[in-house]
Amino acid sequence: MPWRVPPADRKAGVAPDPYAVWLSEVMLQQTTVAAVRDYHRKFTAIWPDVSALAAADDADVMAAWAGLGYYARARNLLKCARVVVADHGGQFPTDHATLLTLPGIGPYTAAAIAAIAFDQPQVVVDGNVERVMARMFDIHTPLPAAKPELTDQARALTPPTRAGDYAQAVMDLGATICTPRSPACGICPWHDHCAARMAGTATGLPRKTPKKKTPTRRGIAYVVQRSDGAILLETRPDSGLLGGMLGWPGSDWSETPTHTPPLTADWVTLDAEARHTFTHFHLHLQVMVAQVPLDAQPQKGEFVPKQDFRPAALPTAMRKVYDLVATML
Repeated sequence: MPWRVPPADRKAGVAPDPYAVWLSEVMLQQTTVAAVRDYHRKFTAIWPDVSALAAADDADVMAAWAGLGYYARARNLLKCARVVVADHGGQFPTDHATLLTLPGIGPYTAAAIAAIAFDQPQVVVDGNVERVMARMFDIHTPLPAAKPELTDQARALTPPTRAGDYAQAVMDLGATICTPRSPACGICPWHDHCAARMAGTATGLPRKTPKKKTPTRRGIAYVVQRSDGAILLETRPDSGLLGGMLGWPGSDWSETPTHTPPLTADWVTLDAEARHTFTHFHLHLQVMVAQVPLDAQPQKGEFVPKQDFRPAALPTAMRKVYDLVATML
């Protein structure tokens, strides 16, 4: 992981870069390590420190974030970088309480930064740590109700020194050995002390409260190409899903969406839908396509010259629409 400093290097005096740690923790929220690695490398290559990121154009950062999802994180990333530069001289605060005052940093992220970047003895509890604690102490209370109990157990095990190494070690233990299915108990360093292993209950832990059925929302995406090849796009409002991202003009997303085309045209409705799943709902987008003359005046959105249109800058849901119409543009 490009943001990690191995224990031997830390012992030799190589300190973690708080900027790299913060960036990784924000990117890793509800996203896998495998997905984050390349994004982290790209961000640190373009914006090598928090001052560079703070000075970046919002559109450039949002475009670089495209595909990672949960786009409020990208907006908060910029807000946080600018607060660190404006209020803290470009240096991340070292204490948990001050870290909590920064935009987009909650209790878990503040604890992770304080422990990993500054070796503060903070309790770092992600999904991997919850699983390790549930098995270590054979806790059968289902999540999310079990979170306080699991955190208390994690706190009791957190050492006063080398807290950063310990936090990362327990997270890695859950990610690589104490896995959700088929945990490798035989090679686990806590094998002899794991209550769930001894009770034969490890594979069933942690228990989780059954999730409610995920609802489906529908919407319409309008894809418009002008006679000179320009593509009609709009920047979505800063608030809400995909806030601040480029996308196709469209309807609201609901069970019965209301819609008004962005301009008058001969619309063609595609037979296929673009489908995407967000955290709390499935989205089915009907796609309507039109070719319009050079003097067309849309009621919303702006035409982007074809040579400036970058499909990779679209969020995943919008890129799925593009994939359906790419051969038509």
